[in-house]
Amino acid sequence: MESPDSSYVSSPDLAPKRSAPLSPSADDKGKPAHVRFLVSNAEAGSIIGKGGTTITEFQSQSGARIQLSRNHEFFPGTSDRIIMITGAFSEILKAMELILAKLLSEAPTEDGDDVDPRSKVRLIVPNSSCGGIIGKGGSTIKAFIEDSQASIKISPQDHNFGLNDRVVTLTGSLDEQMRAILLILSKLTEDAQYSQSANAPFSYAGTFVDIQSPKTYKGVVDISENT
Repeated sequence: MESPDSSYVSSPDLAPKRSAPLSPSADDKGKPAHVRFLVSNAEAGSIIGKGGTTITEFQSQSGARIQLSRNHEFFPGTSDRIIMITGAFSEILKAMELILAKLLSEAPTEDGDDVDPRSKVRLIVPNSSCGGIIGKGGSTIKAFIEDSQASIKISPQDHNFGLNDRVVTLTGSLDEQMRAILLILSKLTEDAQYSQSANAPFSYAGTFVDIQSPKTYKGVVDISENT
């Protein structure tokens, strides 16, 4: 069994890349789901857009709900903000693709260098759900890596902050990341505890206000009062 104090790191073998489908199965497509991930403050501003125009457009195009922690609400141990996307499985994938494509297009590069097609996205996953992603003897995560060709790293559990969440880092091209997200999210939606975590408070992130309503919620992140 995996030790809660050790990180799990694995990378794709140098095998020929395959063109993997980026759509959920018919059974998964309409499933309600959610995903949380980290972005820098600058990236958050880019996703929100002037007056919230970009995030509103992304929500309209995807059908998903996109919520973002406030300007000074960071994931413990980082200076990164939290995004939560909720909706049907296919809506979440569309929203993720829109966001990641925008961030990749705006990633800084040195003069004369081509844009690095391999970037990182850091998912927040409950510790209790990480075992399902890893699988017995690492079998599941190895299959995900082979399928997606993305590198996948699961951080050790951080006891300093009393967190029940861990960070799953995916490194690869946009298509590789999206395939890995599809595979991981498909596994997570099988976990009843993960489904419940969409309504659980973000204990490390305090109380947030929903942009759609002045009502205050616990555990719901939002884009209000920040850019």
